Amino acid sequence: MYSDLDFIISNYNSIEAASFSWSAPSNIALVKYWGKKEVGDQIPANPSISFTLKNCKTITSVTISSKVEKDNFSFDLLFEGKPKEDFKPKIQKFFERIYKYCPYLKEYHFTIDTQNTFPHSSGIASSASGMAALAMNIMSLEKALKPEISEDYFYAKASFLARLGSGSACRSIIGKVVGWGKNETIKNSSDLFGVIFENIHPNFHNFQDTILLVDKGEKQVSSTVGHNLMHNHPFAEQRFHQAHHNIAKIVSLLEIGNVTDFMSLVESEALTLHAMMMTSMPYFILMKPNTLEIINKIWKFRSDTQTPVCFTLDAGANVHVLYPEHVKEKVLQFIQDELVGYCQNGQYICDEIGNGSQLIVNN
Repeated sequence: MYSDLDFIISNYNSIEAASFSWSAPSNIALVKYWGKKEVGDQIPANPSISFTLKNCKTITSVTISSKVEKDNFSFDLLFEGKPKEDFKPKIQKFFERIYKYCPYLKEYHFTIDTQNTFPHSSGIASSASGMAALAMNIMSLEKALKPEISEDYFYAKASFLARLGSGSACRSIIGKVVGWGKNETIKNSSDLFGVIFENIHPNFHNFQDTILLVDKGEKQVSSTVGHNLMHNHPFAEQRFHQAHHNIAKIVSLLEIGNVTDFMSLVESEALTLHAMMMTSMPYFILMKPNTLEIINKIWKFRSDTQTPVCFTLDAGANVHVLYPEHVKEKVLQFIQDELVGYCQNGQYICDEIGNGSQLIVNN
């Protein structure tokens, strides 16, 4: 088990130039992370567990070259090949947060070029996939500087760094099902990085996630603000206790392959997340009328046809429709027939469980 001190690198080599490229996917939490501890950077107030997605991902290429001046960070940021100045403050803040653990960052100029496989401004959070992809590139640089680091350390530190950019990004590094946050149920769980949960019943292999794009606009309340509102929330402690209980419950369901109870717990978690938003002070609602229409349609379809399909939500209006692969044709027909009309411009994205980040280029 690693501590944060283990991720402070020393005695590393130097290189003149290199280029790397990684993809990293988004993920969808099954037991939700909502609220951060007031002590420490990006430490979750409760544990979470997520499905790693496959198709909704960020592809980030990084070219580095050594520089003479080593007293500041130096980087250019491109989005889809074009300069993106409004992204730069977030990367600057990220570099500042991780500099303690990656002191070589000031020794190089970085050209960072990033793109998403899902539509820009689709309402799908790109911070998790984006920060995960960038963290993987930084760890490729670290591996070039210190080749003896182990694979286990490589991925653990990548998750640790990604977390400092965006909390849920630590769950996008590796693994089909990933837990984050110290708890008694998942082996080697940590507040510092995500860990793979491997004991998954075949019923959950190739599980599908069709994302219904209900509202592609910017949220009126950011996730950062929402997390902070948990500090004085009247139901915070009960929620954090519930999350620990639900982690234990969902791990058991994933192991034994109980899809029916899994669906009930996942939907309850989604509604609890939004209940925390609606009962904070100030209170806010991120669901839209069409979100509720879709939920009711899913409930009716499941009741009428006994098809194993459920929903979950992130901190927004979009609906993730989860279901086993063997009912894919039936569920997609249902979506086409009854749900697509509630999506903005009729848009939805078909995804499924994936394996995490993938190396594309290492030169």
